[in-house]
Amino acid sequence: MAALLLNCDMGESLGPWPMGEDERVMPLIDCANVACGFHASDPVTMRRTVAMAFQHDVQVGAHPGYPDLVGFGRRSMACSPDEIEQMMVYQIGALAGICQAEGGRLSYVKPHGALNHDMVHRPEVMAAIMQAVASFDASLPLMVTATADITATQAMAIQYGLTVWNEVFADRTYDAQGFLTSRTLPDAVHHDIDTIVAQAKAFAHHEPILANDGITPLRLAADTLCVHGDNAESMSAVRAIRAALSGVAS
Repeated sequence: MAALLLNCDMGESLGPWPMGEDERVMPLIDCANVACGFHASDPVTMRRTVAMAFQHDVQVGAHPGYPDLVGFGRRSMACSPDEIEQMMVYQIGALAGICQAEGGRLSYVKPHGALNHDMVHRPEVMAAIMQAVASFDASLPLMVTATADITATQAMAIQYGLTVWNEVFADRTYDAQGFLTSRTLPDAVHHDIDTIVAQAKAFAHHEPILANDGITPLRLAADTLCVHGDNAESMSAVRAIRAALSGVAS
């Protein structure tokens, strides 16, 4: 991919409980990661979100997670690789069907929350997820959190015949090993918009960023940048990033 695509988690409302600023953020992004009902969302929300994405020419990706509505999919679960593979296929299939009903198609897959974290840190989970995507549709790219060393991920993707999109974050910090800083630590998230935009620009220009130790330079492969649109502060950051990456003064 020639440009750094902006992706955002979308369609996370559930019944009468709204979540996020989907209508406002959709025109600003390139890829919508649509929740598939296990960690958030419901069929009505899923279809509404897919329809809105297609109206704005935004690519739709399946955003499957652990079956954890109460914990919003942010808690790891003791699922076997086979269970993970089948829950992935189930959720991808549900969203692919909705895309078809709306006259479009699913474009990629991005695991959510704890499932995403486990994928990066546990090879057996990565293998189960890649097997699920490959068995469903090997032409769908798999979005994976970028780390300092992506050789193992690339090798496994070749084994399963998949394309990987490396995902980076402008509003998150990284440790010296190139992993996202745990949200349990106080320095995990950037809140200053200028800092967030500067990190986004560094990724877009393939320049190194500094790890959270303030010393270690990190150069991360970046195909897509995750942004958030669930509050006023994050919306301001999305607009600023979109303007900066488009060469327009924010």
